[in-house]
Formats: sequence, C-alpha cells, structure tokens
Amino acid sequence: MEQTAQGERLRLGLIEGDGIGPEVVGSTRRVVDEALAAAGAPAADWVPLPMGLRAIGEFGTALPESTLTGLLDTDGWILGPHDNASYPPEHRIAPGGAIRRHFGLYANIRPVKALPGIGAAAPDIDLVVVRENSEGFYADRNMAVGSGEFCPTPDIALSVGLVTRAASERIAHEAFRLAAGRRGRVTIVHKANVLPLTMGLFRDTCYAVAAAYPGVTVDDEHVDATAAHLVRSPGDFDVLVTENLFGDILSDLAAQLGGSLGTAASLNCSTDRAMAQAVHGAAPDLAGHNRANPVALHLSAAMLLRWLAARHDRAVLARAAERIERAVAATFAAGIATADLGGLASTGEFTEQITARLHFR
Repeated sequence: MEQTAQGERLRLGLIEGDGIGPEVVGSTRRVVDEALAAAGAPAADWVPLPMGLRAIGEFGTALPESTLTGLLDTDGWILGPHDNASYPPEHRIAPGGAIRRHFGLYANIRPVKALPGIGAAAPDIDLVVVRENSEGFYADRNMAVGSGEFCPTPDIALSVGLVTRAASERIAHEAFRLAAGRRGRVTIVHKANVLPLTMGLFRDTCYAVAAAYPGVTVDDEHVDATAAHLVRSPGDFDVLVTENLFGDILSDLAAQLGGSLGTAASLNCSTDRAMAQAVHGAAPDLAGHNRANPVALHLSAAMLLRWLAARHDRAVLARAAERIERAVAATFAAGIATADLGGLASTGEFTEQITARLHFR
C-alpha cells in the first residue's frame, strides 16, 4: 500500500452492480473521497471490478474470477445492488451471496436509527440486528455441495436448516462486543419452542458466550414475539442477535420503522474482510433517471470506514465515518430528500448537499 505523510492509503474495491447501482455507487465514492479529505485522511485508491449483467456480457458470468481475485488485494469494498432476476436463466446466481460465501463473511450487521426529517414511524428506534450470515434456513448457504432445498417428488419440497455451535459462537461474540460499546444489552432471537434442536442450540450457545461479557445484560425472545415487540416498543431493544432468515426479516421491519429501506445500512464482515452493501435492491425502473436514493450505501460505507478504523487502529477513518453520518442527518434535517422520501432532490443534487455538509464542524 502507498504511504503518505498522513498514513497508509486505503485500497477499496468498487463494484457497481445493476440497476441504480452505478448511480448510488458513484455517489458513495464521491462522498467517501470528500469525507476522507475533510477528516484529514489520505485519499483512497479505488479498484473498480465487474459484477452483474454487464459482466455476463463481457465475461460470460455475473461474478468473474478476476473480481474475486481483485477483492483479495483490497482493504474492503463497496458492493452495489444486483438484479439477478433479470439475468439469463443459466446465470441467475446471486452475486452478493456468492461473494459472502467466498470470503466467509459470516456476520451481517444492520443498524437502525431514526433520522430527522423523514417521518420515521418509530422516532425512538436505535438498535442493531446482528444476523448470522453463513447458515440457517438459507438454502444457498447451508450445504457443502448443492442446495439446502430439494424435491423428492414434484409435489413435495423440503428445506434443510443448518445451525452449528461454531457459527453460533462467533456471531454471539460479534453481538456482545457490539453491545458492550452501546447500551449493554443483547436479545437472543430464536424459535426454540417449535425448533428445539436447531434454535435451541443457537439460543443456548449465545447464552454460553454471554458468560464472557458480565457487563452486558442478556435475554431472549421468540421471533414472532420480537416482531410484535418491535412494532409496539422498538426503543426497548439495543442489540438483537439471530439466525439468518429471522435476521433478514426483522432487520427489514426495523428499517421501515426507522424511516425506509432506502436509509438502511449494512455491513457484511468476518474477522479480516468487510463489504459495505445496502439492504435495498437494484430498482431497475429507476435506473438512469437520477432519482435513486444513495443514503443507504453512504451509511454502509461509513460502517466500512469504522470497521477499518478499528481493525487498523486509525481513528482518522472513524472521524471520516462520523462526518458522513452527521452530513446525512443534517441534510435530512434541512428538509432535503430524494423522491422516495417525499423530497424533490435528484441523486446528483442530494449528493451535492451531502458533500457540502461533510466539511461542516
């Protein structure tokens, strides 16, 4: 990595993806560049890599091997949305899931905090869903070879759910470490009353890990009760740790309570790799119209900078992340938003407003 007087330059992968991907990824690149400069950090070296429909046309696959190889030589990367439903039938893998599996990104961290000016249904929500990302009831992630779904006859479909002690332990540690730096409470979300072996193992393993964090309060809830509790009293929650499918559903519910999926940040990570990826999809109907909301990816990139700050002990990267978060909140508070949130700003105009506020103190 190139050195500067201010420290080592980051090498960041940049994957545009499909639909609105090029617009929101381009906006995010600009915001990260401006935030690093405003914080006094060295500029990033960006590594554009192909994925998605364009990659199929050029390489014959939605996820070229060169992209996976290129990501190995980065500190982390930003992933745009993909629209694999529009790919030719023989290419309909989900590239994001394939990247997560390839690099073992077992933790999906999804914070939700209501932002000013966007009419959040739950203005007191401030929580993090810590989702186990490698197994559970997702058929593409729970078998060594092939899918976890199969049909013994055309009229019968079966699905296998996988829960292991090792995966449950490592996601529990992520949740408890995170809670220790927040309000000090973890809620284990499961369904052990009807899935006593799989969900029972997950719940009990999380409780065993809790013993290593005496300063953190821990409780547990069934997933259906948690959904109701989220709607009724979302401010009661701090960190929720849960299985893959449950985490996907609950984090989308929480994001909508906090304002919109268009503001929902997400980080996929392991102990040594991290990928910023917004929760929302590719919205192909909006592609090329300069109307996409880039905030979710802005905030996901801020999460990546914070992860890199902790990993490399570089406080300047955390300061850059804080500038992004403050600029987003200040822009919304000023009544500026894209059309999906009731505003009038285009993607480009909204990006201009964010970058201007990155330099505010």
